Amino acid sequence: MAAPEFVTLSVADGVGTIRLDRPKVNAIDEQLHRELRAAAQEAGERADVRAVVLYGGERVFAAGADIAAMAQLDAGQVAAWGTELTTSFTTVARLPKPVIAAVTGYALGGGYELALCADFRVLGAGARVGQPEVLLGVIPGAGGTQRLARLVGPAKAKDLVFTGRQVGAVEALEMGLADAVVPDDEVYPTAVAMARKFAAGPPLALAAAKRAIDEGLDGDLDTGLALEARLFAGLFGTEDQRAGMASFLTGGPGRATFTGR
Repeated sequence: MAAPEFVTLSVADGVGTIRLDRPKVNAIDEQLHRELRAAAQEAGERADVRAVVLYGGERVFAAGADIAAMAQLDAGQVAAWGTELTTSFTTVARLPKPVIAAVTGYALGGGYELALCADFRVLGAGARVGQPEVLLGVIPGAGGTQRLARLVGPAKAKDLVFTGRQVGAVEALEMGLADAVVPDDEVYPTAVAMARKFAAGPPLALAAAKRAIDEGLDGDLDTGLALEARLFAGLFGTEDQRAGMASFLTGGPGRATFTGR
């Protein structure tokens, strides 16, 4: 397989950084999203990756899909392309590890849909986000109507999708589109610092917690509670559970070292 051109995975201190680098604005085409999928799959499989940061660089996260390429497609071709893009984004969303999007500059359309696949979003003060697809005569097609509504509720999601307007960092924080706003040059270091805190935690428990929350939201309460109970019970007998509880009994919480076994 050829080396990736637009997406790389680097690892340091338990944190894997999935870096988009397709000049000038990280427009998402077929090659980029397939490389993204491969990087996410690798991050999910590697034991030395305990948390992930999605990063587009100092100037832009991802300004959206490659419209020049998309405009040439017919309905059937777009359906196939959209299915593959959604598969790539879902691979990111289902990473069994905490994922933080470090957003600088623009995260619009497919770019913000990718950020929605993360568990948390850190925005630079100059960042702008939104779902402007309606201004092109279409709608979001890679999770923008679904993940956005689940994140901020249907009314706020409809506001953004119906108008196509861009939202600055401060309003994004107020609406729940962002979890933190920091100076632009502190976006990546802040996201990495967050990821390192998660990387020190118990990998199996974090994966179970993420699955319980994400999958629980897709069903009714009783189904979610049953899923939670199964995942809770499944952690007993692991080395991490034994280490965590033994540490608590001898020295109090927050002192255990977790191996992910």
